[in-house]
Amino acid sequence: MVASEIRALFAVASRPEVVSLAGGMPYVTALPLDMVGELVSELVTRRGPVALQYGSGQGDPHLREQICDVMRLEGIQATADDVVVTVGSQQALDLITRIFIDPGDVVLAEGPSYVGALGTFAAYQAKVVHIAMDDQGIVPESLAQTIYALETAGAPIKFLYTIPNFQNPAGVTLNIARRQQVIDICQRAGVLVIEDNPYGLLGFDGEPMPALRADNPDGVVYLGSFSKTLAPGFRVGWALAPHAIRDKLVLAMESAVLSHSSFTQLAVGQYLATQPWREQIKTFRELYRERRDALLDALDSLMPPEVTWTRPGGGFFVWATLPEGLDSKAILPRAVAERVAFVPGTGFFSDGSGARHMRLSYCYPEPDRIREGVRRLAGVIEQEMQLRDTFGTGSVRDHNGVDTPGPDLA
Repeated sequence: MVASEIRALFAVASRPEVVSLAGGMPYVTALPLDMVGELVSELVTRRGPVALQYGSGQGDPHLREQICDVMRLEGIQATADDVVVTVGSQQALDLITRIFIDPGDVVLAEGPSYVGALGTFAAYQAKVVHIAMDDQGIVPESLAQTIYALETAGAPIKFLYTIPNFQNPAGVTLNIARRQQVIDICQRAGVLVIEDNPYGLLGFDGEPMPALRADNPDGVVYLGSFSKTLAPGFRVGWALAPHAIRDKLVLAMESAVLSHSSFTQLAVGQYLATQPWREQIKTFRELYRERRDALLDALDSLMPPEVTWTRPGGGFFVWATLPEGLDSKAILPRAVAERVAFVPGTGFFSDGSGARHMRLSYCYPEPDRIREGVRRLAGVIEQEMQLRDTFGTGSVRDHNGVDTPGPDLA
């Protein structure tokens, strides 16, 4: 486990004068906080002896039934018996990795991939092999070729880790045709799929995409979370897994924490039972759509034409690519000095590549602040391009391995 080199910079970036396009923090201010306060108070008053006691290692039974209702929005038919509640989906990912990975085992992951997952895989000494991705998600041909090459070399592949909807950090979504291709390739090779889906209900256009798990109950472990559709402070997520994996997850959960918080589980369950949570998700979607539009409009009007970026249909993130010769991690200190922050692309690759990329988050700042942040960032990039044109290169530095930011940036 390695501390991030950029944590000190982001301590500065958290100051109010800095426009942070870095953190993937949900805009919890959009919640009816007075209602949440009343709900929590009532929970303590009416169910305190239960809410404040130890609970089941698998999670509260009623909440697991409610989670099945939530997953039904993405075409998943499941029973509460197959759900394991976790401390956010990050813990589910950690437990899955603990169960399956021996040192040196291979994990397949999109390139780029979620920095929190890469940190977990590294901690268990897995070897991450990235699969090529484009604007339509994983490239099936790349997946098939990579699996064949690894099998030929005798490298044990334990699972494919994927974020199919509004991927973190790239913002792209795996299209319908490729979803079945990815599943078919993995089934033929006997490769388990770990589907991490925190953003699936936060699409800006149309109904939610069907989950990979929807038609593949035996070959997919589905990870979900209330962090993006309710609030991350509750730290309630879950894993939906085939029976044999579920049993191991419960054992791993009990080994890790004995039992997770009954209080937060019951609070989330009470929220789902008494509040218009679907309408709240719509509120979040409209808020994030407005901010996505503000970011894309500002990029279109202010960025040098050599910079390119993705155009997400939901979620929190845009993935930008810098011109040749520029290094996002090297220019971050200059950007912070100009009072704007982003996450360099190197943290999203297991080998520290991705220097020309940066992740821009639009979920937290107000639209006017987003535009001002892009203006500042465009100025920094233009200065770096002038250095490159004058001296042959902009600011550069060496990269070595995963550089994992803290939870407020992941």
